[in-house]
Amino acid sequence: MNEPATGQGLGGQLGGMVALLRASRCGGRILLLMAALVAVIAATAWYQILLNAWNKPFYDSLTHKDFAGFLHQLRVFAGLALVLLALNVGQLWLDQTLKLTLRRGLLGALLGQWMKPGRADAIARSGSIGENPDQRMQIDADNLADLTAALGIGLFQSTLLLVSFIGVLWGQSGTVSIPVAGHSYEIHGFMVWCALLYAGAASWLSWRVGRRLVGLNAERSAREASFRFELVRVNESRDNIAIHHGEAAELQRIGATFGHVVDVIRAAIRATVGLTWVTAGFGWFALVAPIVAASPFYFAGSMTIGELMLIVGAFNQVQSALRWYVNNVPAIANWRATLGRVTSFHHALAALDNAAVTGAPRIARREEGNSAAFSGLRVMTPYLCVSLAEDPVVAGPGERLLLHGLSGSGKTLLFRAIAGLWAIGEGRIVMPAQGRALYMPTEAYVPPGPLIDAVCYPHPPGDYAPGEVAAALDAVGLGHLVAGLSVSGRWDQSLNASERQSIAFARAMLQKPDWLVMDDALAQIDPEAQGKIVALLRGPLAHAGLLGIGNGMGSESDGLYQRSVAIVSEPGVPVPPFSGRAPAVVADAQPA
Repeated sequence: MNEPATGQGLGGQLGGMVALLRASRCGGRILLLMAALVAVIAATAWYQILLNAWNKPFYDSLTHKDFAGFLHQLRVFAGLALVLLALNVGQLWLDQTLKLTLRRGLLGALLGQWMKPGRADAIARSGSIGENPDQRMQIDADNLADLTAALGIGLFQSTLLLVSFIGVLWGQSGTVSIPVAGHSYEIHGFMVWCALLYAGAASWLSWRVGRRLVGLNAERSAREASFRFELVRVNESRDNIAIHHGEAAELQRIGATFGHVVDVIRAAIRATVGLTWVTAGFGWFALVAPIVAASPFYFAGSMTIGELMLIVGAFNQVQSALRWYVNNVPAIANWRATLGRVTSFHHALAALDNAAVTGAPRIARREEGNSAAFSGLRVMTPYLCVSLAEDPVVAGPGERLLLHGLSGSGKTLLFRAIAGLWAIGEGRIVMPAQGRALYMPTEAYVPPGPLIDAVCYPHPPGDYAPGEVAAALDAVGLGHLVAGLSVSGRWDQSLNASERQSIAFARAMLQKPDWLVMDDALAQIDPEAQGKIVALLRGPLAHAGLLGIGNGMGSESDGLYQRSVAIVSEPGVPVPPFSGRAPAVVADAQPA
């Protein structure tokens, strides 16, 4: 599984990240933390210059066996070290706080986009970009925040040290005369050029060897997400797997998915080993490189041991700053891959606002008034096209209309289009204004947590009196659950399908909507409980209009509806979106 291309270069990806942080409204705090970090890093660089300069008098005092000077230099060192320690601690706190603020900003912005009405469902149907959104918002956002802060601080610190110590190294470097063809050429700042050449060669070779890690890290993240999804899926389906004795098949499926992870990890290991040959080799040679480069001046007698150690320290600072990129090639590769995953998800979510697909017919859906109406409606997939036997179909306030069809006729597809979750097709849908209709799918959603939260969902329990909640449960035959309203748990697993659907009708009693739109909702309820639900629809919810989608059997044909319209099924239509993604309905769309 490859990450879909976004057409965004590094500049576009950084722009997407900035847009996310702006949307989170934490930009001001981030800028303040960055300014504080700049000040601390600048102060640290200054004291490091002072510490490097301390090398000369300290080693000279050792050379001359000047004990008083030696003690004085130790006192100077203690003062410098104390200040640097305080600066290091302050930088650590600012660094960790910046990472946390970046993560909060990225996660908050992505969650805000993902949880806009209909988007989570729409992005899940948008191809590979919609797979494993949990990883993009949890692991990837966390990694991106950490890597951005670490690499940004490291880059600034290395640049500042480079500028500072090049001046020191240039001032202490001698001039080397190189005879060529009878002419003598003088090289000023010889040690500076040595450091530049050394670090430049290491950087270029490291990039050449390590650049494959960018793509490999992105691929590994995607495959790890698929592997984790398989484990979660098996855990969620453990009962069905045990009933069918499917453990061996699931083990094979998980093993195959993990095999894909192993393949990309092995490729990354090979790339990392090759890179380590370069980085570690240059790192070991760096221990003696400055001494070797400066040795002609020392042995010529023009340099003391203290001056040699000062030059060695400055050389190491310069080449270390220049080799920052060398040492961070794997981290930069990981950062680029993670940045691409987060910003591509951000762009995909944003694109859902105008997710028109060239050549695809789209249903015009609007929410207004207090009636339901369908005209010229055809809901399309590559396999099925669903329409109604009458056209137009209008249901006024309080009216009860059944749209009936056999199993496989596309009842759920029609429900999704009416609810605004499917846009591909033709015609117009007009539904009651937002908040007036309650949509009830075949499988009721019961979130985890206290039972009272599940009954009142999506509203907070404080919106209803405890007596109202208890009465609603009793009305749908779940009075025995009233004592457990404060108990937290996975109610979607501990309640059966009938009880979960009954909770959905208890919500309807609490919310008192003007309309109930149901997709075979009554068919999921046990006969005894079904009688209570029908009584509820004829009693406390008698004012509500009903738009039912089902097979017209059982209670649905027992006088609950005033009229019915047949669902017509035809072969599917291979329109363009099915080769890519199927966008969600755009509210207030105009007729095609």
